[in-house]
Amino acid sequence: MNEYLPGLAGVPATKSNISDIDGENGILFYRGYPIEELAEHSSFEETSRLLLDGRLPTAQELADFTTQLTDNRHIKFYTRGMMKNLPATGHPMEMLQTVVASLGMFYPGSDCLTGSDACEDLDYIHNTTVKIMARMPCIVAMWEHIRNGYDPISPRSDLSYAENFLYMLTGQEPDPQLARIMDVCLILHAEHTINASTFAVLVNASTLANPYTVMAAAIGALSGPLHGGANQRVLEMLKEIGSPEKAEEYVDRKLANKEVIWGMGHREYKTKDPRATILQGLMDKFMADRGGNINPMFEIAKAVEAVCEDRLAKKGVYANVDFYSGLLYSEMGIPADQFTTIFAIARSAGWLAHWREQLSDNRIFRPTQVYTGEPRRGYVPISER
Repeated sequence: MNEYLPGLAGVPATKSNISDIDGENGILFYRGYPIEELAEHSSFEETSRLLLDGRLPTAQELADFTTQLTDNRHIKFYTRGMMKNLPATGHPMEMLQTVVASLGMFYPGSDCLTGSDACEDLDYIHNTTVKIMARMPCIVAMWEHIRNGYDPISPRSDLSYAENFLYMLTGQEPDPQLARIMDVCLILHAEHTINASTFAVLVNASTLANPYTVMAAAIGALSGPLHGGANQRVLEMLKEIGSPEKAEEYVDRKLANKEVIWGMGHREYKTKDPRATILQGLMDKFMADRGGNINPMFEIAKAVEAVCEDRLAKKGVYANVDFYSGLLYSEMGIPADQFTTIFAIARSAGWLAHWREQLSDNRIFRPTQVYTGEPRRGYVPISER
């Protein structure tokens, strides 16, 4: 096949049984389970184990996995010391990529990745997965304190994954409703087939690179505004609009200028992103429970979505997961530049599931190209040029 397809659009890059998308009907499956059912009934810990192992865990398996995650939350002081020497003005995604990449130096043991064949040490794969998943939210929460000149807050073993993250981030006992919303947000962002960051995982894993390096590559891909960085841009857009009454003029101006409306449209979905539907439902319930006394940007967002649906639905452009996630994070008191790090925390489950899957049947990625350069020509000495 020599046809060039920009962005590899529609080109299968791998075989996978981890997740699937029905874009025409707006359905996302994790291991065959619709995302709506997992968001309603599951937890991030259980969903992660499902993604990693291919089946829902038993009660004992889930308890063991949760304990393993809890027991691996503490970060070595060498890592904290390194974080304290990073520029406080740096973006949290740059911090996260740097720190995660460094973890391989503090937690060695990837000897099974140095041969010509993929690693078959399942204990190493599982233990590394647990270490990465357990430490990423702690690193993100620690950075929020360190960059503001304070010592980080120690993790607690009596809190769930989402609860502990909010506790370490804010220093306060997490509101149960907000903790559940965070848990659902983590579930929704955990996996989404072969997106840009997951493809980065596959390419780097195929070389048998250290898993911390693999994760760092994925974080780098996720940091871009066309991928994980969009939810921060949504919040900035809503602040720029200022009020629901200005939504129509803003959208029409952007469309006339062929400019991006952040949080709208997705390459895979021809209808509304099912994750956006779930998040909007959470937002509406949250607003109702708080008696409408809530961030006014929620109303701006609903006005923007209504105008976009009127203008863009016929083109198959609807709200995606980024449109509402940043608003909910903002209501939790999370700074806008930390939104994408939360995406990375959640997506670590999917990334590591694909890392495992790639190692189980590995072949290094080596795509071809369509050459558009000069034909063969002779070298011209510098004196004759």
